[in-house]
Amino acid sequence: MNAMIFAAGLGTRLFPITKDKPKALAPFNGTTLLEYNLRFLSNQGVKKFVINTHHFADKIKEYLEQNNNFNLDITLSHENELLDTAGGLALASKYFGDNDDVLLYNVDVISDINIIDFYNFHKNNNAMASLAIRNRSTSRYFLYNDNNRLIGWTNKNTEEVKICPNNTDNRNEFAFSGIHFINMKLIKDLKVEKLSITPFYLEKACSEIITGYEHNSDIWIDCGKIETLAEAEKIILQ
Repeated sequence: MNAMIFAAGLGTRLFPITKDKPKALAPFNGTTLLEYNLRFLSNQGVKKFVINTHHFADKIKEYLEQNNNFNLDITLSHENELLDTAGGLALASKYFGDNDDVLLYNVDVISDINIIDFYNFHKNNNAMASLAIRNRSTSRYFLYNDNNRLIGWTNKNTEEVKICPNNTDNRNEFAFSGIHFINMKLIKDLKVEKLSITPFYLEKACSEIITGYEHNSDIWIDCGKIETLAEAEKIILQ
């Protein structure tokens, strides 16, 4: 199994921790967010990693070299300018096969999601992409029909709604967990430019199978803030 860890962000919500380091190297549970997630994913069958870098990229490179890449197969995909998730994936696509199913994982997410079960769900549904989703409060939701197929998106703050044309299915709201599988065939025409994965998925959902994998019973914490980072440490220690 192959994975890409998104670690290029500025980590502004974790300041002052990120004053002199990238968020990937934020201290967590006696190690760092990056090492914790590398080990977590490796223990669930991920054999090859690509990590995108930008902010304090040299420190991530040095950290991995000092630790012999934790004896893992790791490649760095450096972004001279931040490309966001879709753009970063397009740049890193050369490190994967044209038909590979790749796990995409945000470095500041801590979860105990079963990656193997998620992968099997993705394959069994013949999906081009599968998003880990859950019932939680947020301002932006992906919209799924009763068959857990992506059909749209909404922003509760602006009341903006985007739906696949002529779709009349029920709209079920789910929050995205920042964990997803994607088949590389889906991005064959994706350009290397700054672009979020959200509008890309919404465009492709109208013609391709993009499923939602509910994981409401799993631990899941966005550690992008100092308070949630501390909360995640307590939960993991327990």
